[in-house]
Amino acid sequence: MREDFKWRHFQGEMILQCVRWYCKYGISYRDLEEMMKVRGVDVDHTTIYRWVQHYAPELEKRLRWFYRPVFGGTWHIDETYVKVKGQWKYLYRAITKDGRTIDFYLSHTRSAAMAKRFLCKAVKKMKSDGAPSKINTDKNPAYGAALQEMKDEGKCDINLEHRQVKYLNNRLEADHGKLKRLIHPVCGFKSMKSAYATIKGFEVMRMFRKGQLRSWQQLPGVKGEVWLVEKQFGIYNQKYAEEWWKMINDEFAAA
Repeated sequence: MREDFKWRHFQGEMILQCVRWYCKYGISYRDLEEMMKVRGVDVDHTTIYRWVQHYAPELEKRLRWFYRPVFGGTWHIDETYVKVKGQWKYLYRAITKDGRTIDFYLSHTRSAAMAKRFLCKAVKKMKSDGAPSKINTDKNPAYGAALQEMKDEGKCDINLEHRQVKYLNNRLEADHGKLKRLIHPVCGFKSMKSAYATIKGFEVMRMFRKGQLRSWQQLPGVKGEVWLVEKQFGIYNQKYAEEWWKMINDEFAAA
């Protein structure tokens, strides 16, 4: 709603544009400040930082219903490293076998308890037909212990197959690398809160690139992306609405 941008001193469209660009293109806050000044918008990089911290998690939350996978199948799960305040933390991530992002979780430690917390979080948000039939991980014994506890507690299917074949996670390793290219310009996060908030924005914009929200975008390309994002915050874009109606009328005329 428009109240989401109250007291921000900038239009909601401009704020969301900065959040999308930062989370999508792997640039620094100072680079984005310069880009906006070239476009006639005088905004400080610290202001853009505050926008990302506030709106990136909200964007991920409001788009969660649109990007969650419908079908289960095989999940690939692994963790990668993220530097926070000079220390390495663990980012648990899960994707489907065709590369669609399922879920992610930032943790202080790498243990069976954290693996279980992440797995429960990922399984819980799935529909009944979205639960996995197979989960592939590396040789980390924490995953096996976590899955066994979940089966004993009835939190996942007792017949869920756990495979530990390293090369089958090559797609996920490659996906880690693409995410790291967005994280690299940050040069390390200052707190877990800011790290998780920013990563939520990175992940949701990666989902746009993967086409996970394409069926909801209504317009092709980046226009559909902008329109879907703005709709979640109650912003009505007259130009894109007219373009959408023109596209619909053209399709009817061609039928």
